[in-house]
Amino acid sequence: MIAETVCSAVSAAGLGIAIVTAYRKRYLAAVRIAAYSLVPIGLVMTGVVEWLADTAFSPTAWAGFGVLGLAWVLFMTTRAVERRRGGTRKERRAAARAADRPDTVAPAASAPSLGQGSRPATRPAPASRDEDFSDIEAILKKHGI
Repeated sequence: MIAETVCSAVSAAGLGIAIVTAYRKRYLAAVRIAAYSLVPIGLVMTGVVEWLADTAFSPTAWAGFGVLGLAWVLFMTTRAVERRRGGTRKERRAAARAADRPDTVAPAASAPSLGQGSRPATRPAPASRDEDFSDIEAILKKHGI
């Protein structure tokens, strides 16, 4: 009952401000203020205010919000642990089975890998120690260090 009275008073005050704003020939702002001032009375008429007031003072409703919050925390915790471990249990088992068979394709691969092939893999020759430092020295000289 009090909430409905407060909302009605807020709407009446907002419409009064809109009239004053329109009197000052700021019609666009006056219409916008009128629109905002009609929202509280509209909420009262639809019953939303009564529902919110009943919910706000109901211990059962607050217990329900607590249960929903706990469920959300548990869900987010399991998601974080799952990401840290690297997927769901089903995905880990599939990855373990695939690791046992060397000629299988990775679960996320789109095409089978070709393997070693006929030519041997060539590795680049390890760079000499002087070449590494010469690059660094050139960068330092460029910056005047």
